[in-house]
Amino acid sequence: MPAETLETTFLDAHVAAQLAELFSALSDASRVRILAALVQGEMNVRALAETVEISESAVSHHLRHLRLMRLVRTRKDGRHVFYTLDDNHVGDLFRCGLEHVLHG
Repeated sequence: MPAETLETTFLDAHVAAQLAELFSALSDASRVRILAALVQGEMNVRALAETVEISESAVSHHLRHLRLMRLVRTRKDGRHVFYTLDDNHVGDLFRCGLEHVLHG
């Protein structure tokens, strides 16, 4: 019997809910812009706020949500906290979504 691939795996209710929650996390334009900035490399809150042109407080709020969804992770250097994409899958997901939008 051949092994199932991701494309043919039946989604149970729990996995479907997790996937929906992931896409929900990406439904905010500010969060998408933060991820776009982090595709370029790690940044702190101040740099992210300047890049996406929203307040540091708003960036922190969005980062907290993105961390809970395991889309970003942190690295501390003394008193400074730097954010980066959690893994390559996050960058791939962002690039695939962007490619899809630009393709249309």
